[in-house]
Amino acid sequence: MKALTEKQINEKLKEFEGWEYREGALHTIFEFEDFKEAFSAMTRIAFEAEKLQHHPEWSNVYNSLEIYLSTHDADGVTEKDFELAKIIDELIG
Repeated sequence: MKALTEKQINEKLKEFEGWEYREGALHTIFEFEDFKEAFSAMTRIAFEAEKLQHHPEWSNVYNSLEIYLSTHDADGVTEKDFELAKIIDELIG
């Protein structure tokens, strides 16, 4: 899988609300009602990420979930990252 250029990434990001290109990855933060809701979202995302064999870099503090998506094998953002971002948006949206 080939890394996308910054121009390609920024063009594709126009289709994604709340995501940005940051530190060489797709980045977003979600806020939930409480920890249980945040952890539930992480669990749903984990099952989908496992199906794709593509795993997010993320952190959770109480009701906040911060996600970075990049493809380490390609040393950048690929179509696979956008595929997972779309799934995440569908799960949380």
